[in-house]
Amino acid sequence: MNNRDILIWLSSIEGISNKAIDLLEKKLGDLSCLWSTSDNDILSMNEINEKIRHEIIKNRNDVYYENLYKKIDDFNVKLITYYDEDYPQSLRYINDSPKVLYLKGQLLPEDETSIAIVGSRKSTSYGKWVAEKISSELASLGIVLISGMAKGIDTQVHVSALNSKTRTIAVLGCGVDVVYPSSNRELYDRIQDNGCIISEFPLGTQPLPYNFPQRNRIISGLSLGVVVVEAAEKSGSLITAHHAMEQGKDVFAIPGNINSIFSRGTNLLIKDGAKLVMSVEDIIEEIPCLVEKYTKLYKKNELDYNQFSEDEINVIKCISERPIHCDLIAYKTGISVVELTSLLTILEMKGAVKQLPGRIYTIR
Repeated sequence: MNNRDILIWLSSIEGISNKAIDLLEKKLGDLSCLWSTSDNDILSMNEINEKIRHEIIKNRNDVYYENLYKKIDDFNVKLITYYDEDYPQSLRYINDSPKVLYLKGQLLPEDETSIAIVGSRKSTSYGKWVAEKISSELASLGIVLISGMAKGIDTQVHVSALNSKTRTIAVLGCGVDVVYPSSNRELYDRIQDNGCIISEFPLGTQPLPYNFPQRNRIISGLSLGVVVVEAAEKSGSLITAHHAMEQGKDVFAIPGNINSIFSRGTNLLIKDGAKLVMSVEDIIEEIPCLVEKYTKLYKKNELDYNQFSEDEINVIKCISERPIHCDLIAYKTGISVVELTSLLTILEMKGAVKQLPGRIYTIR
């Protein structure tokens, strides 16, 4: 068996880390030697944890190897290893690069133009609105969106990308054959068809808490930058942001209510130097390869006020400040509720505004 075969086999054994694989490669010079190395020689490798040495010996047999590949074939999983030419260049040079990636779906060259958006599982309505707005606008440029398929903000990011007919990548903290959370089964299937589901964890790995901080370095590593929408002071989203900083990536944060625990983390990121995001342009202008796309987006979003009446313009300007309830629009503009209802319907038809749940309106 060659180095690639041994690498896949080693990575599938529980407890064997990337660091242990590096030590083995340094010790042997060639991983393929491991299959023929005697048990006594393996047991004498004191650089490697004793438990790992015993696991290697126990699982070093044709039955284990054949069952491993049968499972990979049964679940229609593709493998990319560190030795392969199609291994993502963005991951090759990060700290603790994953040795093996398990994929459902496909990674494409266009996925290099990607932004990661992460946030709280217990997201607020404000957080979901921001995630939908930023994600949809980035997706409209053809920018691939990366997240972790968790509840809350992550789910909103993936859904927004798919609804915009744009590719999205989900990086899991479990095996790619495990749907977590289970409520995202439909989303899991949709992402495979128009994007990719990725994990460095072997098939069957359950979503254990300590897996998620580890997977977060892949979310940031694959992207050009990381946007944190909502995050508590101690959260996985902040771990992703810190990985991004270590990798030299741009970090962006959405400001929030200072009284909200879900904005505590993002506000602290801004305080520590993350770029404050008020619009998608704040993201684009920081990343040189996206500046051309930013110009196109700006022109697209620039409203031609000649097509609107004076009252319609007043309503648009009122809504452009932030998502706002229709009663408050009526109060601020002095337009009667009856007349305003008609104006809002017309503006929706013109594609200028969009109604959110609870009779709240926002700019499209």
